[in-house]
Order: sequence, then structure tokens, then C-alpha cells
Amino acid sequence: MTAAPKIGRDFRPIFLSILLTGTFLSTGTYAQTIEKKDKKSEQEQAISTPDNGDTVLLGTITVQGADGSETDGYQPVTNSSATLTNMPILDIPQAVNVVSDQVIVDQDLKTLDDVLNNVSGITQTNTLAGTQDAFIRRGFGNNRDGSILTDGLRTVLPKSFTATTDRVEVLKGPTSALYGIQEPGGIINVITKKPQQTFGGSVSASASSFGGGGAEFDVTGPIAGTNLAYRLVGSYEDIDSWRNYGNSKLWQVAPSVAWYGEDTTINLSYTHRDYAVPFDRGTIFDLTTGKAVTTDPEIQFTEQYTKTKGQSDLVSLNIEHDISDNWQARFAYNFSQDVYSDNQARIISYDPATGDLERRADSTDGSTQKQHSARADILGDIDIAGYQNEVLLGVNYSDYNLLRTDMLRCSTVQDFNIYNPVYGTLPECDTVVASASDQTIQQKSVTGYAQDAFHLNDQWIMIGGLSFQHYSQYAGRGRPFKVNTDAEGSQLTPRGGLVFKATPTWSLYGNVATSYKPQSSIAKYIGALDPETGISYEVGTKFELFNGLTATAALYNIDKENVLYNETIAGVNYARTAGRVRSRGFEFDVAGSLTENLSLIASYGYTDAAILEDVDYSGKTPANVARHTGSLYLAYDFGEVWGENTLKVGGGIRGRSKRPGVNSNAYYLPGYIVADAFASYTVQTEKPVTFQLNLKNLFDQTYYTSSIASNNLGNAIGEPFQATLGVSMNF
Repeated sequence: MTAAPKIGRDFRPIFLSILLTGTFLSTGTYAQTIEKKDKKSEQEQAISTPDNGDTVLLGTITVQGADGSETDGYQPVTNSSATLTNMPILDIPQAVNVVSDQVIVDQDLKTLDDVLNNVSGITQTNTLAGTQDAFIRRGFGNNRDGSILTDGLRTVLPKSFTATTDRVEVLKGPTSALYGIQEPGGIINVITKKPQQTFGGSVSASASSFGGGGAEFDVTGPIAGTNLAYRLVGSYEDIDSWRNYGNSKLWQVAPSVAWYGEDTTINLSYTHRDYAVPFDRGTIFDLTTGKAVTTDPEIQFTEQYTKTKGQSDLVSLNIEHDISDNWQARFAYNFSQDVYSDNQARIISYDPATGDLERRADSTDGSTQKQHSARADILGDIDIAGYQNEVLLGVNYSDYNLLRTDMLRCSTVQDFNIYNPVYGTLPECDTVVASASDQTIQQKSVTGYAQDAFHLNDQWIMIGGLSFQHYSQYAGRGRPFKVNTDAEGSQLTPRGGLVFKATPTWSLYGNVATSYKPQSSIAKYIGALDPETGISYEVGTKFELFNGLTATAALYNIDKENVLYNETIAGVNYARTAGRVRSRGFEFDVAGSLTENLSLIASYGYTDAAILEDVDYSGKTPANVARHTGSLYLAYDFGEVWGENTLKVGGGIRGRSKRPGVNSNAYYLPGYIVADAFASYTVQTEKPVTFQLNLKNLFDQTYYTSSIASNNLGNAIGEPFQATLGVSMNF
């Protein structure tokens, strides 16, 4: 059976005409909008509900999160990730970026990949066929590296961005002093919506030009007669793949409750998600030409059973208690679990002369990941000899367990030609391979840390931190079970930074920080190999312009040593640590308001990453690291159009330069620039209704977002042109 390519992308000119027509009509009302500006501001105060953290339909307001962090429209104001305190952005001696809730709404962002297109120095890496979040930050990172947090704690969620997301904070550089074992590139912290004490909510639905759509609801408010507040978020999605078969089905429910006492706040939340998504490794790059094979990007080389099905759960508890006016205690705990099974038709080899493939049916039947994470902090604002000190003392605990029970592997078959695809020739596998089954990882770590932000005067701030980390890990596989990793150790990781506030709206900073990461492997013997260690140097400047625009520029250099590599001796594969990788670069990020009506978020990153010492790859660039990353997005709020109704339009570009597909640099994924646009129109009724049209990849560019890094047979393809039409109602 040959599957026919899907249709639906020919609607692009129609959607583009609608957007341009709306923009033209709104321009004619510009003078009227200026005259009514003061009236509009009064209506924003009366109609908007800035306390509920929901989608903002009118103008720009400040969204105050339950954790004290703030964004103002597109502009980041404070950041809870960098110091675990709510210090202003300009007072933090480190590059931090925030993608606010308003950016998420305007761009109609649905994945963490979409969100991080707005941040410099980040590229996608091996996503396990699109089933996992996976990012390189400043040249370092991989899937399941523990760098993606939810409300400051690790989870095992395969996709961390959901309907519960309020905003995303990115902390660049080594963070192991506060967040345990980490790669030196930084962490990504997903901040979730919290129950609010003011009633509000929204319902929405959307349709995609790919076919199918989704729906969401979000309601929050107080529980009468108590100090309790609740929130309930739910979502459902059923969208066809733009490829020639497959679709994604997701549903989620997330109840939460909060208690607001005089001195204590307690948040308890639960999120459950069911998913069934395509297991799609993309396309093949031909090593003889260095380019992607010439088949239609819609055509897949697998079978219709290649998908991942699973359920994930997250339980979170957060407690904050004001001990006094100057001291606060905080406790956070979460338990996350992900249970899934997948089937795939794995490509084993490709013959460039004929287009023939060797394929093998594989399956993971019953994989379970579990994570317990906890943090306890004490924060103090004290004077010592007349100097202000913001002190943080705390401990972080992590307990991670992975078990993949039955690993199914069948014989390799040459049964498929990419230029004449015939499906149904490779049945699902039902053969359990004992030697590959029962794959196990157990990792535990405890980190104690101390930090002080020492205010020398109104202009100078010095931040110092020290952590002591202890870890243990155990890994192996097989029936009978073979242990390949059994180790424990301890490490001190210091960091320090200095900020000079030249003016209240301009600061300069520098920092030095260290990181480490123990070696582990399911398949290869590790023994007592030394952990990877890193050191980072960073200098930069931050400034605010036009009373609403925050920008950061940074220069950095990171060196990582004891990088793991493999060596084959007499046919036996051994793990070794002699590698060294260096990354250095420049980053610039800006977000906020250029004028009262015009919002901006933009970024540029230059990353010069190189493998300096390695048996096979010395002198090469690590796979999936782009030398240049960039984005620019503008949104203009025309205010009142056609009576009291409001119109907002925007658009921008995002892009990456070429990236190596493998560490040997045998081929490169080509660079790309993609354009997006949106228009939203709000009908001001008693319950405002917003219609929003988002156009992604306006010019239908074919581009590639990442490779699997180990060979040329799996390269993710970016989505083609897509139009999404949504309607939402706030109440």
C-alpha cells in the first residue's frame, strides 16, 4: 500500500491575504486610535484582570506570578532562576532570558522548541524522533540531560511546555552551584500558572491547516469563605501530521489549589497527560552529495505503526513562609513519572546509488522513568557592618530511576526504496532480546549550597556561591543483568560574580563559574572514570531603554574536560575520558516595548564550539551546534478599531546557520530563515472574544532542525507552512 501525500498547504495565499487585508484596514484607523489612547488605557484597567495571570487581551499589563517574578508585556523585569531570589534583571551577574506569557500568546507557541526560537545561542539536538525536548545551550547539551526544569525542579516529562505554562526562563552558563549536576551551557526553567485570588478564566479552540485542532480551558479563583484558591487547566489536541501519514493526540488535565495565609503560601498541583505521537526521525542526508535526499519532504521512510504512546504525571508542592520581615523559608517538592512504549521501523543503512534501505522493526515495550526532586531554602536580607546582604542557604535532592523492560529487535530487511515507497512490508516486531532488556539507570544527588549577594554600595553588587554535591549512580542492562556503572563521588563547585550599576538603567557584570557531570552508561563499562568538569567566564552588560525595553549582551568562554569517548581495542569497545571541548561566543537578547503600542523580542547568538581533544574528532564542531542563531519579532497594538474592538498584528523571522549533522562533520544541515506572522482581533463584549490567525513558515521553506548526531539517517524536518485559526473567550 502506498500512502498518498496530504494536501492543505495551498490555502497559504488565502490566509496571507486575510492578514494583509486586516493590516491595511487597521492602518486607516490609526489617527482615531491615537485620539482614543487615554480612553483605552482606562478600559484596560477596568476590563483586564492583572492578578489572575491569564492571557492578556487588552494592551500591556504587568503579570505578577505567585513566585514573585514579573513580566511586563514582552519585557522581563525579574528572574527567579538566576539566583533563586527575585532580583531585578539588571542586578544579576549572568545572562538570563525570559519568554513572557504575552509572547507565548501572540506567537501561538505550542512547544518548547517554538519558545526557544526567541532566545540566543540555543539549537535543537536529538529529540528521539520528536518525542523528547532536547536542546544545546552555548554548545553543550543533549536529551535527558536534566537541564529542563519545571518551577525550578527536575522532572522526567518528555515535553515540559504544556497548557499550564506561564512563561519560560533561561539561565545561561554553569548552574550546578544551585541546580545540581548540569551541563555548563545553562538551564531552561518552565514556570507554571498558579491559582489566583481573583476569579477569571478562558476557553479557546483552534483549527490547523494540517487538519484537526485543539481546545483549552483555564479557570481560577478563590474558594468562598476560605484562604484557598483553585485553578483548573485542561487541553485536548488532535492534529494530523503534515507528513504523508500519522497524527498527534494529546490530552491533559491539571488541577491545583493554593492556601494564602498571612505569612505562609502553599501550592499543591497535579498534572496528568496522555499522548500518542509519531516516532518520526525525518529524512536522510546523502554523504556523497552532502545534501538531503531528493524525495518530497512529506514522504516517510518508516511504517504507520511508528509512534510513541504514553502517560506522564507531575505532582508538585511548594511552600513559602515569611519568618520575619527579612527572612523567608521555602520548600519545594515534585514527583514526576513517564510511562511509554514505542514502535519504530529503524533505518539501518542507505544505498545512495539505488535508494534502497535496510530497515529493522524495533520496539521498547514498557519504559518507566521516575524522578523525586526537592529543595529547601532559607533567604535573608540582612545588614552586616552597614552593608546589605541577600543571603541564600539551601539543599537540593534528586532521585532519578529509569527502567526499560522488554527491548524488541527483529532481523534487518532490505525491503524499501525511498523513490518508490511501498508500505506494509515490515511488520511490527515481537522478539524480545534478553541481552538488551531491563535497561536500568539509578542516579541520586544531594547538593548543599550557600550564596550571598553583597551590596558594597548603590552601584556595586558582588555575588558569591559555593555548593557541595554528592552523587551515586548505578546502571546496566541484560538478562542476566550486567552492571556497567557503579560509582559515587563528591565535588565542590564555586562561582562568583560582580555587577556595576553605572546608572539605574545600565549595568555591567562579570562572572566565573564551575560545573561537573559524572559519567554514566547503560551499555558500556564506566567504572571509576573521572566526571566531566567545566569552567566558564562571562562578561556582559544589561540596560533598559524607553522605560520598557530590557537588553543583555554577553561574551563567554566555556571549557569542558574529561569528555567521554569510546575506544575499540581488539574488537572490544571501552569508555575513556580524555576529551576536551571549548565553546566561546557572543549573545544579544532584547525584549519589551519600543513604544506604547509596539512590542519587540529579538536575539542574536554567535557560538564558536570546537572539540579540542578527542581520538576521532579533534578539531571538529560538535553535532547540531549552529555558529549563528537569530530571531526578530514585532507586534503592534492598534488599539480600538471599529468601535471599541481592538486589533493587534505582528510578525518576524527566526533562523539558524548551518550545523554539522555528526561529530565527524561529514555533512551539514543547511542554514535557514523562516518568517511568521499573526493578527488578533478582540470583540469587546461582556466576555471579550478574540479571534487570532497565526501563519508559520510563511514562504513554505524546507529546512532541517536537528540530526540524531550518530549517523546521517535521521534528520528532523521543520514544519512547512501552517495556518492556525483560534478563538478564545475570557471571563
